Amino acid sequence: MEPIITLNNVQKYYGEKQVLKGINLTVYPGQVIGYIGPNGAGKSTTVKILTGLISDYEGEVWVKGVNLKNDTQAVKQSIGYVPELAELYDVLTPREFLHFMGALYNMPEALVEERMLKMLGAFGLTANVDQRMDSFSKGMRQKVLITSGLLHNPDVIVLDEPLSGLDANSVIIIKELISKLAQDGKTIFYCSHMMDVVEKVSDRIVLIDQGAVIADGSFEELKAQQGDASLEKIFAHLTAKDGLSDAASQLMEAFQ
Repeated sequence: MEPIITLNNVQKYYGEKQVLKGINLTVYPGQVIGYIGPNGAGKSTTVKILTGLISDYEGEVWVKGVNLKNDTQAVKQSIGYVPELAELYDVLTPREFLHFMGALYNMPEALVEERMLKMLGAFGLTANVDQRMDSFSKGMRQKVLITSGLLHNPDVIVLDEPLSGLDANSVIIIKELISKLAQDGKTIFYCSHMMDVVEKVSDRIVLIDQGAVIADGSFEELKAQQGDASLEKIFAHLTAKDGLSDAASQLMEAFQ
């Protein structure tokens, strides 16, 4: 099977600070990659490079056999991106916004309308299709954002904290959706701080710290290497944060 995503020695500097120190990843169709790390580890930078939002990096990125630097637009057509913050055009309705997004991907209007109604209906937003989004809650906005990222049926889906603001039922829907998308051959690049969710939805976990990959494998493989621990404990151990309980105790001292 040919890889769908390949990162070869990807490096990124902000001024003199090196944020990515040679990321090497090979991802295959149908994989759900849990891409995790502490704040400042380089997760968001990796995602922004992969989605074509950052172009001044060193190394090579290939998506579906296309070199990202050679044809950024072709790569973007293959990727669906759901960022952490739902930056939407508030004065538009979901129907207007999603038809605009569909036009960017050269989708027929009838297909956009059909998919939009089905997807928003699944999220319980049928009655809000023609309501201006400036009145939406964070969770409602996130549902529209997820719909926009999947609308063009991309082969690669990049999810950056996609559960932000969602209620419990919607979280269950998204977790099930990730599983079904992977079964359909889609590749999911999933970034989150919610270790329990990453543990459940990912068939491969990549842990990054200080700009470098420090662990890569299935949860079962990581657990076997680290002494049968939860992903949360594995994360804390590998990123040298074993003193978290002590830190919590120190915080409590402020109230004593």
